Amino acid sequence: MNRITINPNRSVGTINPNIYGHFAEHLGRCIYGGIFVGKGSPIPNVNGMRTDVVEALKAIRVPVLRWPGGCFADEYHWRDGIGPQEGRKRMVNTHWGQVVEDNSFGTHEFMELCAQLGCAPYITGNLGSGTIREMSEWVEYLNSPGDSTVVRERWANGRKEPWGVKYWGVGNESWGCGGNMRPEYYADEYRRYQTYCRNYPGSSLYRVACGPNTDDYRWTEVLMERAGRFMDGLSLHYYSVTGPTWEEKGRALTFTRGEYYELLSKGAWMETLIENHGKIMDRFDPEKRVGLIVDEWGSWHRVEEGTNPGFLYQQNTMRDAILAAVHLNLFNRHCDRVAMSNLAQTVNVLQSVILTDGDRMVLTPTWHVYDLFKAHQGAALADCFVETDQVGEGKWQLDRVSASASVKDGVVTLTVANCSMDEAADVTVKVPHTGRITGRLLSGEAHAFNDFVSSPVASAPYADFTAGKDEISLSLPPCSVAALTIA
Repeated sequence: MNRITINPNRSVGTINPNIYGHFAEHLGRCIYGGIFVGKGSPIPNVNGMRTDVVEALKAIRVPVLRWPGGCFADEYHWRDGIGPQEGRKRMVNTHWGQVVEDNSFGTHEFMELCAQLGCAPYITGNLGSGTIREMSEWVEYLNSPGDSTVVRERWANGRKEPWGVKYWGVGNESWGCGGNMRPEYYADEYRRYQTYCRNYPGSSLYRVACGPNTDDYRWTEVLMERAGRFMDGLSLHYYSVTGPTWEEKGRALTFTRGEYYELLSKGAWMETLIENHGKIMDRFDPEKRVGLIVDEWGSWHRVEEGTNPGFLYQQNTMRDAILAAVHLNLFNRHCDRVAMSNLAQTVNVLQSVILTDGDRMVLTPTWHVYDLFKAHQGAALADCFVETDQVGEGKWQLDRVSASASVKDGVVTLTVANCSMDEAADVTVKVPHTGRITGRLLSGEAHAFNDFVSSPVASAPYADFTAGKDEISLSLPPCSVAALTIA
């Protein structure tokens, strides 16, 4: 029996809208061709940004967008991406595909994208190969209302008013591609760099320190002890991967039953990571002032055949949709510590919500999950107790039912996933209600996906439930995600 008990009168925190954030790196076709096509493109655009992509992202209420990386951030020098586009410096993207980066998408273009989306920018500064002065002057260029040489550069490039950027990452994956640093060394470097990332009149930075790779608990311990009082957020990166080794990953489309459950059970492990890192953070920050920023997560499969291996292009199935639902439900449940998450990545890379091919665009099953969950943004997390059994194959096990609930304006939103690959789930929901209940359902065979020929995976109205006194009985198909609004 699967039972969910919701107490809408007992709120245990507010779900930060930024939990539904995204990540766009200069990687493969995420920026170029995916988001940015240039003003002269025949593809409909506004100031170079693809109209279809912008509208699709606005529809799921993207609250915050992380840029320019990722590993790319620590070899990115921001002045290469300002001024007339034809005069910008060309470089080779050594991290991702050895392709030429012409810097035609830079600071002004990113801020234009965020303005069109109506979202907050989250910029990751270059600590790995950049200087303190370089990072300090980028913050000044973005946020200072003064009259300095750096600000006059901004004026000359067409922007008089400061942008007031809030979210600022001081380096990325400094334990790996961002410099292969030890935690003690990075903690000192973080303290030094963040000192010169100034707050300017009208804006105050939310400084994010590079946090651990997966379960490196010592990194969290050292950073919180030595630099915790200088940070507002600590990042966490974790990807769900199947296969015997990182180099021999499983495929996105042709996976076995065992690989289905392997991916989902590895995704569910995110909760253990949040709890364990959270306990360490609690020792140094019992008031939970420092947010856990899960700014890279998602599925990482083998690239699609015939594509540049450095572009990380993969398809996206209902298995990935369930993975997204499991993550978003647990991020909601831990909103007392999780202040932001950023799915990797927005378009054409890893577990993207959108795929493009020339002038064609398709919404992935993961996009539809974000569409179902968007009502949680800014809502009060409701007490939601789930009783369910385990489902899986061999050692790969996870809860059959994943759920979270929130309350806003007297309406309860319940999101629930049936993680079983091939068995329906009957679920009883104990919740006071007036009888006004609506729902939407995303379901399909685990291997189902959308491409440029057909898009069979989409949410639809859902009414396969019965309502009794303070109780709702649901029947969820295998491999499905539902969202109910309950008055």
